[in-house]
Amino acid sequence: MAISLRTTVPFVDLVAPSEEVADDVLAVWRRQLLSAEFIGGEEIAAFEREYADFIGVAHAVGVGNGTDALELAYRAVGVGPGDEVILPANTFIATAEAASRLGAVPVPVDVDEEHLLIDPDAVEAAVTPRTRAIAPVHLFGQTAPVEALHRIARRHDLAIVEDAAQAQGASSAAGRAGALGTVAATSFYPGKNLGAAGDAGAVLTDDPLIAEIVRSTAAHGSTVKYVHDRVGMNSRLDAVQAAVLRAKLRRLPAWTEARRRAAARYDELLRDAPGVRVPSARAGNDDVWHLYVVRVAARDRVRAVLEAEGIGTGIHYPTPLHLTGAYAHLGLARGSFPVAEAAADQILSLPMHAHLTAAQQERVAEALCAATATGAKR
Repeated sequence: MAISLRTTVPFVDLVAPSEEVADDVLAVWRRQLLSAEFIGGEEIAAFEREYADFIGVAHAVGVGNGTDALELAYRAVGVGPGDEVILPANTFIATAEAASRLGAVPVPVDVDEEHLLIDPDAVEAAVTPRTRAIAPVHLFGQTAPVEALHRIARRHDLAIVEDAAQAQGASSAAGRAGALGTVAATSFYPGKNLGAAGDAGAVLTDDPLIAEIVRSTAAHGSTVKYVHDRVGMNSRLDAVQAAVLRAKLRRLPAWTEARRRAAARYDELLRDAPGVRVPSARAGNDDVWHLYVVRVAARDRVRAVLEAEGIGTGIHYPTPLHLTGAYAHLGLARGSFPVAEAAADQILSLPMHAHLTAAQQERVAEALCAATATGAKR
């Protein structure tokens, strides 16, 4: 099949889902403009109810963004200065950053070789008297092994704070991501499976006290105007974003199925691809394929070939936490977490979104196979 450079394959398509919901959203936005109901109100309350029902928890609290959601979740379970939070080395910096903003110490651990999810054995080995919480990341669209982490948490009286930003709708035998721990945080950044038209996030829990603490803390420590029971912050979901999220949530199950079909198509196209390791779901997981992440040797060269062919790619993530400048002070040198470090040199995220076409995937597969075959001959 010849590759036409006149056609590009974007890594993610943010326009198509926006077009699908445009009529619904614009009608609500018009009502909001005329009513001036921008902060609080029924649109936000409705989204919180609908998203809580979708995840399977009693409470969802909309907040300004995913990083704030993590910080609020940590705060609600008592994480504070000097406490330790155990988290995977291969995550976006926000998982650690939110703990650091509270004066807590992020404690990275390695991940399993097959799925690149947090390794429960590594978590157990990292627990100290200062550990307050475990923060599993539901990476790439599938749930982390929270069942095993619960056993560790019970032995050491720890909270489990899920980072569910990449797994909206993903599930394991124990339930949906976001409903598996003490509390969960998610992001509605536009590129997520459920994305807003800007920054937005939410905290999820079955615990009414945690929900009350989060809601109060996110509104300057107040539930009644000018009555401030705790030192808080300003992190509120606005009604404009809630309108977008409600419209997209109604379509999310269909979009998730489209992602699953795309992942199955990649599996078939890349089954015999030379030097390409395709992802697999952990047993019992129902993956939502936020990302389709392969592993290849000479990743940067392969990525450059795909980019030259007009194919967008990503790397999630190129530098493990302990090797970033922000966390150099932890004193964890290269070699501390060999699985995460090796993966960081090999992982390549291929185009994946609900509107990806079969023809586009065929282009991606052909270009990837050509790039890796050429590398194998060198």
